[in-house]
Amino acid sequence: MQILFINNDGSGFADQIQIAEGMTVEALFQQRVSHGRPQDYLIRVNRQPTTADYILQEGDRVSITPVKIEGATSRQIINVYYLPSSLQYGPPWEPDNVLTAICSSPL
Repeated sequence: MQILFINNDGSGFADQIQIAEGMTVEALFQQRVSHGRPQDYLIRVNRQPTTADYILQEGDRVSITPVKIEGATSRQIINVYYLPSSLQYGPPWEPDNVLTAICSSPL
């Protein structure tokens, strides 16, 4: 039996693949993404979320997409401005707002 398999893990590719009759989504995942955990991926069949025990049918379109790219982190950008002592406002290190801080002398 033939299905369209779209792997969005890494470089990503789409290909028609041959699978055995009665193969479940879980078995396909273990076969194709053996290094991953199912909870770390969005798995869809024919563009709809599916269950692990869904039995694949001829012509199904299966996509496996990681929900988080490894190494990616969210981070805030903090701007630090150095002012001469004559322009100092308050203590030597005073937060101006959440993302900006004022320091009276450079490191």
